Parts: sequence; C-alpha cells; structure tokens
Amino acid sequence: MSLRGDATVRSVVTAPESLASPAPLASPGTDTPLPPPGSSAPPVAAPAPKRSRFGPIGSLDGLRAIAVLIVVVSHAGYGDVIPGGLGVTIFFFLSGYLITTLLLDEWDRHGAINVKHFYGRRAFRLLPSLFVTLAVAYLLVAIGRLDGGISVQGFFSQVFYFANYYTIFFDHGGTVPTGTGILWSLAVEEHFYILFPLLMWVVLRYRNARRFLIGLFAALCALALAWRMWLVTQPGFVDIRTYYGSDTRFDSILYGALLALCLNPARLPWKPGREKMRSIDWLVCAGALALLLGTILYRQPEFRESLRYSLQGIALLPLFFYAVRYPTAGPFRLLNTRVLARLGVLSYGIYLIHDVILSAMPADIHIPNWARFILGVALAAGFAALLDRLVDPYFRRKRAALR
Repeated sequence: MSLRGDATVRSVVTAPESLASPAPLASPGTDTPLPPPGSSAPPVAAPAPKRSRFGPIGSLDGLRAIAVLIVVVSHAGYGDVIPGGLGVTIFFFLSGYLITTLLLDEWDRHGAINVKHFYGRRAFRLLPSLFVTLAVAYLLVAIGRLDGGISVQGFFSQVFYFANYYTIFFDHGGTVPTGTGILWSLAVEEHFYILFPLLMWVVLRYRNARRFLIGLFAALCALALAWRMWLVTQPGFVDIRTYYGSDTRFDSILYGALLALCLNPARLPWKPGREKMRSIDWLVCAGALALLLGTILYRQPEFRESLRYSLQGIALLPLFFYAVRYPTAGPFRLLNTRVLARLGVLSYGIYLIHDVILSAMPADIHIPNWARFILGVALAAGFAALLDRLVDPYFRRKRAALR
C-alpha cells in the first residue's frame, strides 16, 4: 500500500530513494539490448546514463497520511460513514504511480531495470516491520490480550503474502490474530509487483513502448471491471471476493501507473505563466472530488463491488496530478505540512499495527469512537516511530546497497 513500497520518495522529509541498476543486457560489444527470445521486433539502442529528471516528489507523503488516517478512522468505528477501502485504494494508486515513475527514471538513466535489486529492496522494506508486527500480534493472542487464533497455515499465509486468498477461500475464522486481516492489501500489491518490473524491463527496450504500455494498462483496467461485474452476478457471491482479490483489485494500482506514463506531473517541464492553478484546474479537481464522494455515498451492493473501484481510480488521476504538480496551491499545501509528511513516512508501520491496537482495547471499558481514533493513531504512530528508529535503519542501508 504505498503503503510505502521499497521505492519511496519522501517528500519534504527526505530525498527520494531512487532505483539503480548495472549496465543493460546487451549484444556482445554493443550497447543495444537483446530482444526477448523468439521476438522479431527490432531492438532500440539503450539511452546513455543520465541524472534523474526529478527530485523529491511533493505531496506524496501527505497523500499517504490521508490514506492511512481514512483507514484508521474507519476501523475506529466510523466505517459506515468513511469506508476504509477508500484509503486502501489511495494507497494502491500511489504505489502504482510512484514505482512506475521510479522505474521509468531508472530506465532513462541506465537503459535497464535491475529486477533482482527491485525485489531485494521490497523485501528489505516490507518484511522486517511485518515480522515485528506479527510477533506483537501473536504474542497478544498467546497471553489472552487479543482475540483471534494462532495457526500454522494462517501465519504462513500472512508471511508469504497469501492472506487475501486465504481469507476468501480457506479461513473460517479464528485462525489469525484479530486486526491482522488488513494484510490482504499487502498481498495484492506483492502479487502485482511479482510481474510488473519484469514487464517494464521487457517492454521498455522497444520503440513506442510507453504507448504500448498505456494501451495495455487501460485494457487491463477495463478487463478488471468486466471481471468484477461478472463475479457480482454469480450465485452465492460474497463481497470479500472482489474486495480482497488480487485479480479484482490490481487495476487500482494500474491507474497510478497510467498517470506515471501518460501525464506524469513529476516529469513535466514547467511552462512560463503556469506556476499557479487556473480556474479550469480547480473545476477539474472539484469534479474529481464530487465523483469520489459519489462513490462513497452510493451504497448499492453490486455497484460498490464492481464500478466503484474503477470510478475511484479515474477520480484520483486529476487529484494526484494537481497535488504533485502544484504542492503549494490551496488545500494541497496542507499535504506538505510537517505533521502530515511525518505521518506519511510512518504510514506503513501505522497501517500494520493500528487494527491490532484497536482490537486489543478493553471491551469492558466504553471508549467513544473519536477517542478510539485519537488513541489508535497516537499508539500506532509511536509503534511506527520505534520501527523507523530501531528496525528500519539497518535495512535502509541494505536497500541503499541495492540501488
């Protein structure tokens, strides 16, 4: 989600964590990448290495903070008003946009994408905090402070990113600690990123590669919508099938990738006189917000599990564009405040632990929902800060060695 992935750009707080790779796979004695076996398409000469075209990407940490706050407030008792799924969709979109941007930048600078290093960085970014969180959750179950259960199959489904399909098809309740069900979203992302860098590595070496990718991603988004619409009409359909499934939610990541490919606000040159947003820009933002609000207010079940995710992806396209392109304009300025930026940096740890904390609160003591939210955010942020200070520094150095 992200959730922060391995290739995180920390706007305001830190510089971007860029991707790097060695020289591209090439024909002997040349700088021209080899085409895939059996391909007749002519290869394109790899571009000469160059500096990154962009620096820190504004607003992303703030958007990440907004996403995780939406999830926490939903789980704190306001889910009927503010659906946590919207926060997850924002995470998916942000992840697709950010990682596609960094992969494109890596290709432009080096003429290649080091897929092995990509996987290594993600493992060093995601797994340490995940293991610590699971250790805390399972310990709380063992001492009776948290509901749920402990099972070998449940644990391994979470560690090996199968939690979403384990919940859909195998878990009948009580096999994992309460509050760890949110790991379904990490599984969706990791299933997506098993193939995505390989696809980019293969396709970007050919002429018109980006146009091809845009068409492919748009077609896959349409296919995901059609698949969801078919599933919701089937007898015995349950909403977690489309809500949790990697095969039904990957398009939320692809919408972010489309923004990175089509009209990437972090890669566009500035034009004289376009330092500020125009009236038409604000109208587009208002329309996107209205569409996003409509997907929340309209509660028809079949719509919620089919068209809703597609409309949210479309609505996020202009909102992300303007937030990144004009980080100091109007309300977008709030996304770059120190508080939201810091929460964005900690968002992965907050996301991992927050529902465990909320679920472990004493059931015999009445705590108003607003207090649950504040307490949940405070405790989760404290936990995430400890991870950031005590656990992540060692693995940040490991990730840096793979750039």
